[in-house]
Amino acid sequence: MYEEYENKMKKTIESLQTQYTSIRAGRANPSILDQIKVEYYGTPTPMNQIASISTPDPRTLVIQPWDGSSLKPIEKALISSDLGITPANDGRVIRLVFPQPTEERRKELIKQVSKQAEDSKVAIRNVRRDALESFKAQKKKGEITEDDMTNTEKDLQKLTDKYVSEIDKVAEKKEAEIKEI
Repeated sequence: MYEEYENKMKKTIESLQTQYTSIRAGRANPSILDQIKVEYYGTPTPMNQIASISTPDPRTLVIQPWDGSSLKPIEKALISSDLGITPANDGRVIRLVFPQPTEERRKELIKQVSKQAEDSKVAIRNVRRDALESFKAQKKKGEITEDDMTNTEKDLQKLTDKYVSEIDKVAEKKEAEIKEI
């Protein structure tokens, strides 16, 4: 009965976690390149499909293309992305060196994490609202009783509270990760 709505809530959490992986927190994490597409023979291609990406140390990403001719398009894609890091091209590989974030940058990142968490909470509450509207329509048609409606409202609120608290945990974990850099 609630599976559809619970799945939507789970997807909201998954989406939040995906958004958090793209937040550059000072550590070299290959997943921040997941959203960057490289123009490769006229086709936008994910970076990890045309190059190997490694982290030789906590602050450096090394991108080594399998095809040497894709070095320039990779560099171009990195420059035009919103990473804010200038790639260093040595002719064979591209290095991305992540600077130590300033206190101001950490505060910005924490604000960004909080905003995304709040947006996810709103999405969860919207799922609850949609579910309640659906059940109210069923009640109006006489498909469910007043008692069923009361129980449904309680159950949906429990489900909402569960996922909102899960969002809080995910956000706290990301904020702690940012603070320890």
